[in-house]
Amino acid sequence: MKKIMIVDDATLMRTMIKNIINEIGDVTIIEARNGYDSVRLFKATNPDLVTMDITMDVQNGVDAAKEILHYDKTAKIIMVTALGQEPLLRDCIRAGVKDFIVKPFTRERLIVAINNILNEDDE
Repeated sequence: MKKIMIVDDATLMRTMIKNIINEIGDVTIIEARNGYDSVRLFKATNPDLVTMDITMDVQNGVDAAKEILHYDKTAKIIMVTALGQEPLLRDCIRAGVKDFIVKPFTRERLIVAINNILNEDDE
């Protein structure tokens, strides 16, 4: 069973992503409301994949992703971004983030991104 952590300060967005991920199959979902909680939960649960919003209070997604990747260089993170956040996104890609999706995204785009990253190990 795969573990996926959803990090977003908006409950509605976490719920939407969770509903899409649940379609994938046998998955355990872990939720975090900010970057600080995501780092703590990552270390405690070691998820197979993280979806990370960029703009959040307490600690933003860029800093949280960097901290997670510093802790575990093999962490698989998909950044969830709004239009206009390209400079932050480039910083994330340089840090080792695997992929990104731009809001508003389609169900299909999220599923393809998740499946591509989770199946990297099988290749």
